[in-house]
Amino acid sequence: MKVLVSDPIAEEGLEILKSEHEVHVRTGLTEEELAEIIPEYDALVIRSGTKVTEPIINAADRLKIIGRAGVGVDNIDVPAATRKGIIVANTPEGNTISAAEHTLAMMLALSRNIPQANASLKANRWDRKRFMGSEIRGKILGIVGLGRVGIEVAKRAQSLEMDIIAYDPFIPAQRAKELGIKLADLETVLKQADYITVHTPLTDETRGMISDPQFAIMKPGVRIINCARGGIIDEDALARAVNKNHVSGAALDVFVNEPPTGSPLLEIENVIVTPHLGASTAEAQVAVAVDIAKQVLAALRGDSVTSAINLPPVRSDAMTVIAPYIDIAEMLGSMSAQLCRSFDEIEIEYTGSIFDTDVRMITLAALKGVLAQSMGPTVNYVNAPEIAKERKIRIKESKSLETDELQSVTIGLSGGIESRSVTGGLVGDGMRILKIDGHRVDIVPSRYMIIARHENRPNIIGPCCMILGRENINISGMQVSEAGIDNISIMILNVDSEVSDAVLDKIRGVDGVNDSELIRV
Repeated sequence: MKVLVSDPIAEEGLEILKSEHEVHVRTGLTEEELAEIIPEYDALVIRSGTKVTEPIINAADRLKIIGRAGVGVDNIDVPAATRKGIIVANTPEGNTISAAEHTLAMMLALSRNIPQANASLKANRWDRKRFMGSEIRGKILGIVGLGRVGIEVAKRAQSLEMDIIAYDPFIPAQRAKELGIKLADLETVLKQADYITVHTPLTDETRGMISDPQFAIMKPGVRIINCARGGIIDEDALARAVNKNHVSGAALDVFVNEPPTGSPLLEIENVIVTPHLGASTAEAQVAVAVDIAKQVLAALRGDSVTSAINLPPVRSDAMTVIAPYIDIAEMLGSMSAQLCRSFDEIEIEYTGSIFDTDVRMITLAALKGVLAQSMGPTVNYVNAPEIAKERKIRIKESKSLETDELQSVTIGLSGGIESRSVTGGLVGDGMRILKIDGHRVDIVPSRYMIIARHENRPNIIGPCCMILGRENINISGMQVSEAGIDNISIMILNVDSEVSDAVLDKIRGVDGVNDSELIRV
């Protein structure tokens, strides 16, 4: 078979590909040039330089896999590839150690003013007193996000005798205990830490999660590190906090705009910056090249592709039955994880005779939907079970095939004293949410929904809606469930736009409202 490599990758990866197939390296192709030659190839290997657009994918008659030697796949039209039956794979683990080491390097450089002292001495100045540093031993490191990189940072910081406190609502307490990490809520981490490093994906929920209100509650003199994704930390708010000397310094490898031309952070002496170098080590580049080469060979042999980020091949007869429920299960998983932030058990229940078939892909979609809330796009249909296993999350699956109820999938999360569940299915040709926490509803899902539990009595729903009205947030749909045995009802509001935490807090403050969450699907 023929493999096209359209961006430079390490020679070690090329040699693996050449061991079984004909390999052509052609870099710098335009979209038109790539679309013209892609029909000849069975596999395409890229990095960040090549944009794999829908016209290119539509022109690919033989293509079985697009392999990205790196983590991000935003330069690939994944839905178009999925529709065409082309596997898209990446290398989520190849740069883990490099990213963790860069985080530690940035933290140490920040503590000892190394870049500034280097620049000063090279300018023929000898300013020893000006660059008084700080030891990190005995300091508290706050880690926001305990994914692969966050855990590796924690391990290395522990060897430097730092105390670790972390916020990650999706990691079980037992797993954190085994790692020697103290879990806490975000506010506690921000208040107690001497150093704060973020390691979450960039999602709607994490975008701007550290801004002016969060800086205000931090210790004076705190130091900030971001080697994860630009946009998690509000850059303007960070600049203000550093200029006020509330934050004594920051070290950034990633930015909202790259390059960050004109950013005020570039003008502040005690902000250290590097041009997105987290994965830029010789070892990481070899690792991602080797990893993606192995994935490409597996796909061309017809074997399992363990880093596939879209739907692997499924038998056509089974796909006819399960296809609609794959998207439903992923949506329900996402919703349940947004309602229940801390859990150690995922239960998936299939109701109806239609599920008397192979439902593994639906289960994988449900796991992906749940776990992606904390780990973002690194979670895929193949690695979701292994990630759940690593985090010591129990998975239960059951079927009720002989029933008069509507064919449905229920995703339930539980941990400690909390448990939440969401049920969904098909009504006609459309997705519907059929139950929330066992309360019967009939909701057409929308991009944004507010779900609130409240006492079943007058003068609750009206005030909640009035709050949204005063904030100029349009309600496009509403439903309230019947009360359960505890006299609690569920209110679902379809809204047309984002709702801030401040507005949600106002709804939570309405007398009789137990909780309120903005759900994004």
